[in-house]
Amino acid sequence: MEQGFPGQHTTTTTTTSTSTFQQNLRLDLSYIRTFPGMLKIGRMVLDLLGFICVSVSSYVQSSRGAWFNTVAMMGFWCTGILLAFFIFHVIEKFHKIPWTTIELFFCAIMTPCYLLAASLAADSGRAIEGFRAAAFFGFCAMLCYGYDAWLKFKARRNGIPAQGQHESQKQVSTVTSPAY
Repeated sequence: MEQGFPGQHTTTTTTTSTSTFQQNLRLDLSYIRTFPGMLKIGRMVLDLLGFICVSVSSYVQSSRGAWFNTVAMMGFWCTGILLAFFIFHVIEKFHKIPWTTIELFFCAIMTPCYLLAASLAADSGRAIEGFRAAAFFGFCAMLCYGYDAWLKFKARRNGIPAQGQHESQKQVSTVTSPAY
């Protein structure tokens, strides 16, 4: 019996990912029914409710009220524009722009801004009813923006495009040599 080389075992893993993008602008309301779409709408509702609560207060002109309303309206309008971009597939048409990174930074900036605005409103809320409600909506918005920032971070790390078809296939091939 002749002694040969030890049995060989080789495993090759190949991951293939492809992204396809449609270049035409089109209205697609189905985005609203997706989780990212619902999260954007939820953030806009919280922004608007907080803004209304501070605006109906008699202390709307205070620095705390002005800061809260600035944060709320910045969130409302930027999120609304992003939502419109997704509904009309502007994001997909201009897929070379790093939309996921832009949204990540936007949500990451809005989170501490809302933490500060809601904290200031909560501190003022001992005497002002509208500020107390605004603080609640502000903290809820802060959580939504923070969670969306986390989702965008994970999507960016995994190379998932902001919009478009992304397919990933993993192929594993194993080669074994017979033992002698």
